[in-house]
Order: sequence, then C-alpha cells, then structure tokens
Amino acid sequence: MSDSSKPEGENPPQKSVAKARGKSRRLAMQAIYQWQMTGDSITDIKQQFVEENNMAKLDPAFFSEMVSGVASSISELDPLLEKYMTRTVESVDPVERSILRLATYEFINRLDIPYRVVLNEAVNITKEFCAEKSHTFVNAVLDKVAKEIRQIETQAKKS
Repeated sequence: MSDSSKPEGENPPQKSVAKARGKSRRLAMQAIYQWQMTGDSITDIKQQFVEENNMAKLDPAFFSEMVSGVASSISELDPLLEKYMTRTVESVDPVERSILRLATYEFINRLDIPYRVVLNEAVNITKEFCAEKSHTFVNAVLDKVAKEIRQIETQAKKS
C-alpha cells in the first residue's frame, strides 16, 4: 500500500513526519534567536510562536522540546561548541548561534534522529537564513561536534 493510500487514523508516512520536523526546526531556530536577542521568557516566546503559526503543518511537541531544551542546556551546549571554534559562541552571528545550539542539542538528546539528518538540516537552515558562506562554518563545527557526540554512529558511516 502506498503512503498516499493509507487509511485514516494510521501513523503518518515517515516523509510527512520529516517534513513537519524540518518546518519545526526552522521555527525553533527563530524562537531560539528571539530568546537570545530579547531575553524574554521561553514559555512566552513558545506561546507567541504557537499563536502566530499554523502548527497543524508542524510537529508541535518537537518544536517545544527543541526550544525548551536548548534554553535549558546552554551551559552544556556552549562549551561543547567552543571546543571546535576559534572564538566564543557569543561572538558568533546570532542566527548561526541559534542553529549551532539547536543542532548540538539534537545530537545529544535525539538519538532517534540520524546525525546526518541533523547536520543536513542545520546546513540547509543556515543557507536559508545566513550569509552566503556561513554554512561552511556551521558544517565544520557541527561535523566535529557530531564526531564527539555520535562517535559510534559517525564511525559506522565510514565503513
């Protein structure tokens, strides 16, 4: 049976889950960016994003987890990122910073999502929202973070 002919009530096809998560990542990055820039409450920012966006096309639980998770894990995420950068996380462009933090959080906490998916999504978001060459920096840093956090997975891909 093809995905388009699944009966009502069955789990959505993997492709639509991936698409919803991709949109949720973009929105989460924007919410994290807003939090970084304003210092407003994460709860208030998440509520604002839920009210202003069509959450039916997203994965609201994933969005909420990513935003709250990044905000509560900065003390873990930033030192990990700085190990692979020649500058502080705070000196990085705020949009790039939100992407780096989001992907690193996902590497650590969402082992159900392959590291290559996380890395690819981060690079694509960077290409969409950042300066022309920013994706090379984001890719380089996250590749090193992935090799540390997802060591078994990244080594398995080489063989």
